[in-house]
Amino acid sequence: MSAPTLPGLRPLPLPARATVLAILQTARPRQWIKNVLVFAAPASTGVLFTAAALRGSLLAFLIFTLAAAGTYFVNDAADADIDRTHPVKSRRPVAAGLISRSAARWAGYGSSAAALLLAGTVNWQFVACVAGYLALTGAYSAGLKHVPVLDVLIVGAGFLLRAVGGAAATGTTASNWFLLLILFGSLYLVIAKRAGELSRAVPDTGRRVLAGYSAPWLQQVLTMTLTGTVLTYAVWALQYRGADATLPLLAVSLVPFLAALMRYSLLVAKGAGEAPETVFTSDRFLLAAGVVWAATAGGALYLG
Repeated sequence: MSAPTLPGLRPLPLPARATVLAILQTARPRQWIKNVLVFAAPASTGVLFTAAALRGSLLAFLIFTLAAAGTYFVNDAADADIDRTHPVKSRRPVAAGLISRSAARWAGYGSSAAALLLAGTVNWQFVACVAGYLALTGAYSAGLKHVPVLDVLIVGAGFLLRAVGGAAATGTTASNWFLLLILFGSLYLVIAKRAGELSRAVPDTGRRVLAGYSAPWLQQVLTMTLTGTVLTYAVWALQYRGADATLPLLAVSLVPFLAALMRYSLLVAKGAGEAPETVFTSDRFLLAAGVVWAATAGGALYLG
């Protein structure tokens, strides 16, 4: 059954199963991979597989998934009219009329409230991370996504808050170098995404902020954030136990880490940076480098 797509028309009634599927689609399951960052801090300190850390990480993953879904619901409700003019975003359930705007808003409020309530069962530091994430993403959806530079900083901060939240939920302390690695790496991915969007043959009519960017500037910032990512990982890996003590396997993990970054940079240069979640799960070179990196870094941290 086709759904009306003109503004002002009510969505056609759908079977319950189709409605549930539309709600799930609006929650962006493919984006949930971003929330694995909550596992980063306990993983980097070698305690992830303890019962307490694993339980805390899984709960943090669930909570950030709810918080992110809340943001997606509210954002799609606000952008429905613009999304209807976009060749891809017009298929989103709210834009396509499969879910009403009011239903999407209430689903967003409910999901965000559930995230905060569940965060309250952890500790106040984790509540602060979730509340900060919701505040930032709310401001982003309300208009800051149209402000060049601020838009990428907010998205990057959202990634960092996931990592800090994972540390808070598990009672672990990530090093400053590791947190800087998360920040630089996140900003690199976000800038690469903007570069990919800007290079499209057909401009993204739903992302006005692109008009404020230029390809040369994006390339400069890509270089800056890529350099920051490499340097912070190198310092973290080589000085994990202090300036005079190095875990050999962790030092070796620099090789697959660099290989993965070089491969991704090549794909970004070819215009593939617009959908990082797709690239990371489909490119064989990246997958192989990821496996080798996980084996070397994991072996160093957990087998010592």
